[in-house]
Amino acid sequence: MQNAFLEYSYSVIYSRALPDARDGLKPVQRRILYGANELGLRPDRGHVKCQRVVGEVMGKYHPHGDQAIYDALVRMAQPFTLRLPLVDGHGNFGSLDDGPAAARYTEARMANAALLMVAGLDEDTVDFVPNYDDTQLQPGVMPAAYPNLLVNGAAGIAVGMATNMPPHNLVEVIGAARHLIANPTCSLEDLMKFVPGPDLPCGGKIVGLEGIRDAYLTGRGSFRTRATARIESITPRRKGIVVTELPYLVGPEKVIDKVKDLVQGKKLQGIADLKDLSDRQHGLRLVIEIKNGFNPDAVLEQLYKLTPMEENFGINNV
Repeated sequence: MQNAFLEYSYSVIYSRALPDARDGLKPVQRRILYGANELGLRPDRGHVKCQRVVGEVMGKYHPHGDQAIYDALVRMAQPFTLRLPLVDGHGNFGSLDDGPAAARYTEARMANAALLMVAGLDEDTVDFVPNYDDTQLQPGVMPAAYPNLLVNGAAGIAVGMATNMPPHNLVEVIGAARHLIANPTCSLEDLMKFVPGPDLPCGGKIVGLEGIRDAYLTGRGSFRTRATARIESITPRRKGIVVTELPYLVGPEKVIDKVKDLVQGKKLQGIADLKDLSDRQHGLRLVIEIKNGFNPDAVLEQLYKLTPMEENFGINNV
């Protein structure tokens, strides 16, 4: 029993759930990029059906089901999940509230950032290892030309350990990396002048930097993210709260459902109406109308306290 469990946990830790520090990719993501590169799906070529990519990766490199591979492919194409998407998707790749269309409807090719991950693969830059049936070779790690682990972050649950890393701004990370190369003994404070904290794809505000400093120093820490909201006059007589950015991976429907539950349960007062006016031109726009006689700032504080408009992100750099 002990031997079997150790084998299994070793396999999950090393070949499934956790990213490699060198290229910031989990094995399935690395195999998707390698498969797409082998198919020649470069950014200057046409898109091909995702099912074609999934089939290639499943048949040659990744011994798991097609749904697992497609889910990973979809995440790599979502601009609200990754700071710098590695897949250029065409079709319905889902939103924060809805899942994507099936793999036979969507199309994909490599994004420009993915070219930097695979550049130099044919120049003997990295070691190649056998695939699961010993018929092909695949790279053990990508020759990544930028610090993808910091830029895109990672989240995964293995056996007995987990990882949760936030995305960062590419320009800030490159600036810090160049400074570190020039000054190998520089302090954390020096690096935090370049990278003050995470940079989340959907915006929102980070409240307090103490937890971020702890995470950069020790590998563990947490910070709070808040929605970006302002108080506006909705009608000549009524004020309202307009939300334009939400915390990382929180969709508008989640917030709307929670607000409705709280209003029905009489735990939240002062809200007259809630409209979702989001569209492709203007992006996210939630309008929360406030009843006359209520202070909009006080209602906003309650919304932060009771709804997903304020979320905690626990950094765990494993």
